[in-house]
Amino acid sequence: MSDLLERLRTRGWRMTAQRRVVAEVLDGDHVHLTADEVHALAARRLPEISRATVYNALGELVALGEVAEVSTDGRAKRYDPNARTPHQHLVCSGCGTIRDVRPAGDPLAGLPESERMGFTVSKADVTYRGLCPSCS
Repeated sequence: MSDLLERLRTRGWRMTAQRRVVAEVLDGDHVHLTADEVHALAARRLPEISRATVYNALGELVALGEVAEVSTDGRAKRYDPNARTPHQHLVCSGCGTIRDVRPAGDPLAGLPESERMGFTVSKADVTYRGLCPSCS
């Protein structure tokens, strides 16, 4: 389970009822929800929460670096609470399910110096694609 709620408390993020429910919905492993999914789940816990409040909270969490936006294949952005843990993503080409993976080795090592074209490379985003057990 991710430690999103604890990280937010440590940072002193003002924890209103609306913000808390958004953070609670996002907290966990392999969580990659769209804003609409976050809103639907948050509304089950706090029926009066508005879509705008959810979008604002997600924007703040991304700006703080506590949640990462994940985009795959032009689908809706998804929100990943594991922004602080280095990982890559495994995406199902059928249903779009996303899972966090931690492959061995440094992904930057896969780009030879001769292919860096003078860039100082600081990060590599690798996405693995295939079919999940339900789609294969």
